[in-house]
Amino acid sequence: MKKILSVLSLVALMGLAATPVAYAEETVTETVTVTETVTPDAAPAAEAPAAPAEAAPAEAAAAPATLDVGNTAFMIIATVLVILMTIPGLALFYGGLVRQKNMLSVLMQVFVVFSLISVLWAAYGYSLTFTEGNMIVGGLSKAFLSGITTDSLSGTIPEYVFLTFQMIFAALTPGLIVGGFAERIKFSAVLLFTALWVTFAYIPIAHMVWGGGYLAELGAKDFAGGTVVHINAGVAALVGALMLGKRIGYGKEAMPPHNLVMTMIGASLLWVGWFGFNVGSELAADATAGMVLINTQLATAAAVIGWIFAEWLFRGKPSMLGAASGAVAGLVAITPACGFIGPMGSIILGFTASFVSLWGVTKLKGALGYDDSLDVFGVHGLAGIWGAVGTGVLMAPGLGGVGYAEGVTMGGQVTTQIIAVVVTLIWTGVVSVILYKIVDVVVGLRVSEEYEREGLDTTEHGERAYSL
Repeated sequence: MKKILSVLSLVALMGLAATPVAYAEETVTETVTVTETVTPDAAPAAEAPAAPAEAAPAEAAAAPATLDVGNTAFMIIATVLVILMTIPGLALFYGGLVRQKNMLSVLMQVFVVFSLISVLWAAYGYSLTFTEGNMIVGGLSKAFLSGITTDSLSGTIPEYVFLTFQMIFAALTPGLIVGGFAERIKFSAVLLFTALWVTFAYIPIAHMVWGGGYLAELGAKDFAGGTVVHINAGVAALVGALMLGKRIGYGKEAMPPHNLVMTMIGASLLWVGWFGFNVGSELAADATAGMVLINTQLATAAAVIGWIFAEWLFRGKPSMLGAASGAVAGLVAITPACGFIGPMGSIILGFTASFVSLWGVTKLKGALGYDDSLDVFGVHGLAGIWGAVGTGVLMAPGLGGVGYAEGVTMGGQVTTQIIAVVVTLIWTGVVSVILYKIVDVVVGLRVSEEYEREGLDTTEHGERAYSL
């Protein structure tokens, strides 16, 4: 427990000491307002009786939203792309990184967690995240999708499309955590923990950032999930790695990835699917979506170059594993920033994020001695922190960004970004410790030594990935 608290304290201090930063007064994403479509017999605005000139602005503001078929088609495609980056993308990426005897166990965990959280999101997750509540969590007015019909709109798209898009974010995030405790956790523990974690960690942070809660009120900027998804998952994975302990033989015997071809395929699917993740977060096919598209591509490409350059410089050889890891680090770093910074800023952010993550998975991990199996914290946690704080700097107009809200300086915005990072670290760190303890008492966290040595594919699922 002391090691867990010390690591969390170190990470929080890292966030506080990060790059000089600033504060915003606008929310990262506008609070979702659901309106009904105009009924077929409603008169178009152009046919409405003329109104006094002074009343026109108020009437225009009160006009109901209408469905935009282009935006709707765009968001359906974006949603499917995010599904692609999870299953099979994330599953194959992780599956290739573990040892052969645990390949199916990781695929199973990602696949079933994705399914479980999808159902829980419809039951209560969407309502608690995106309806009016308090500064930490929403209400239950839309539990079990109550009141939502085919006529319900969220902006200019059907609310069913919006809630499905957000559902995939919620289902993807706990799948990332799997990498922290891979190769040694019970399948039943994975399911129980992720259900609890989404309820008590993901939903509150998502509401605070995107649902009009505390961090939204502060003006924190998180376009597509730097805090909500990546820092959130990275901290939970780190806590899990510490609480489960190291894998048998860790540090004494080699544990190389069993199939880097699978990992490369998975990384490529993640890269492709991430365009749905980031570009789709604009919720419209517009000019900002175009900017997000180029930013996502450039940051990722720069991070690949940065990571293999660092490997070449310090280890003598660039690796496929390094290129894949760099791509993910760049994708993570640009996620909170993609709608606020310019293309040249995205190159800077991605390139520097690769060095931060490489340091995390080598120096930091070695110094603290934890076994984060697939480096979830080193890549998602640290690159997420770097991207969140860097957003506050690189959104400056002089650096090609969109600029700050009126009265907000770079220093103020960076301060807000740091507050969002620290809140996420503390909230998720404390909640995760409690939930792992509960799961350990109820079903137990770790498989037996015999099961771990044999491999989770056969001991937990009675199958093998390969029959050769």
